[in-house]
Amino acid sequence: MKKFSFTINGNQYDVEIKDYEDDVAHIDVNGTSYDVEVHREVKKSKTPTLVRPEVPSTRKDSKIKKKISTTSSAIKSPLPGNVISIFVKEGDTVSKGQKLLTYEAMKMENEVQSTKDGTVKAIKVAPGDSIVEGQDLIEIG
Repeated sequence: MKKFSFTINGNQYDVEIKDYEDDVAHIDVNGTSYDVEVHREVKKSKTPTLVRPEVPSTRKDSKIKKKISTTSSAIKSPLPGNVISIFVKEGDTVSKGQKLLTYEAMKMENEVQSTKDGTVKAIKVAPGDSIVEGQDLIEIG
């Protein structure tokens, strides 16, 4: 694995680390093999761990599926992510700039807003769904 040269009290030692398992290192010192127990202090991480609750999926399959629509009135996903919540339902009247849904992408919550005035024709996703870039989310007529 690794080779080292040490000088201790004027004596030179050529050390080769052969194997390292758990806390035992198998080494060669000037041609003689030794099993050495390594004592080390376990350092605690100073970086906090962010724990977020998992968004429950309401659908049986949570695999990413790209749904392609031929209508031009569909609101599309700008980035891949996971749908967190939907603020409208089918039949609702919406205005341009109104918040339609929230999704998580790149560890940030993002809003999707209506691009025009109209009525919600179809909602093509549900909270907990994984979405891909360009996927139809909500259809407005």
